[in-house]
Amino acid sequence: MRAGTPSETVLGVGPLPLTEREFSLFQALVEREAGIHLGPSKQALLVGRLSRRVRALGLTSFGAYYRFVCMRGNEAERVRMLDCLCTNETHFFREPGQFEFLRQRVFPEWTRRAAQGLMARHVRVWSAGCSTGEEPYSLAMTLLSHFPPGSGWELEVLATDLSTWALERAKQGLWSVERAAGIPRPLLRTFMLKGVRSQEGWMKASAELRAVLRFARVNLNDERGWPEGPFELVFCRNVLIYFGAQARAQVLSSLLRRLPPTGYLFLGHAESLTGSAEPARCVAPNIYCAKSPQPASGGGPT
Repeated sequence: MRAGTPSETVLGVGPLPLTEREFSLFQALVEREAGIHLGPSKQALLVGRLSRRVRALGLTSFGAYYRFVCMRGNEAERVRMLDCLCTNETHFFREPGQFEFLRQRVFPEWTRRAAQGLMARHVRVWSAGCSTGEEPYSLAMTLLSHFPPGSGWELEVLATDLSTWALERAKQGLWSVERAAGIPRPLLRTFMLKGVRSQEGWMKASAELRAVLRFARVNLNDERGWPEGPFELVFCRNVLIYFGAQARAQVLSSLLRRLPPTGYLFLGHAESLTGSAEPARCVAPNIYCAKSPQPASGGGPT
């Protein structure tokens, strides 16, 4: 048999059995590769999401699949395995209070500081864990509605994810019109194109919107592949809830280091900075300012 090539034949259909030892091996592998912690309750999830992949390779057991993905030269299969295990749940303008914070607090602050010569009119935003793109496109719509082309502001929204499948979907900028429910109507009319004829029932991001976005695969558990900062805004929402404690603390500290002193980190509603070694202050629910030189009015606990 050629090294790195599965040779076992496909037998049967449906989920494959998974032993406790095999699950332990995958737990360690996934946490080592991606920082994601699969607790005991995730055993059925792993079986459900990987069984089809195991059979597609002509393998008959999870043990054989584990050996295969660990072989040198099979890095692409490890990426595909992680794709299968990613949870790509998202929607437009998730946690709307955070977008209101941008409009009422951050954008006026930027405008004031730029007028005083304290800030360049160049804004970089990172959507870390962008899934199928609803978050970074929501950010781009919000930014462009306040700093449109011709206003003198240069905008860049970097959208990254571990899942190559999700990134490809995000790059397309194409969704069912049913996904439009969360988009404020003025932004929907301005930035989304309604499909006709063969594209009826779909909507597509406008060229103006797509122009400020760029995409890259980034593994948050491997800082060597991270983009260089600083970023005025970092959104990493509902991602770190899947991480083990040590990996989560490391990622949080590294994200804060990519903010300038006046930058903001946005987390999901069930997340906090617990474990991070970097100094930061909570300025609104699940919004943090790194090394802020002045107390934020109406802010939360230090």
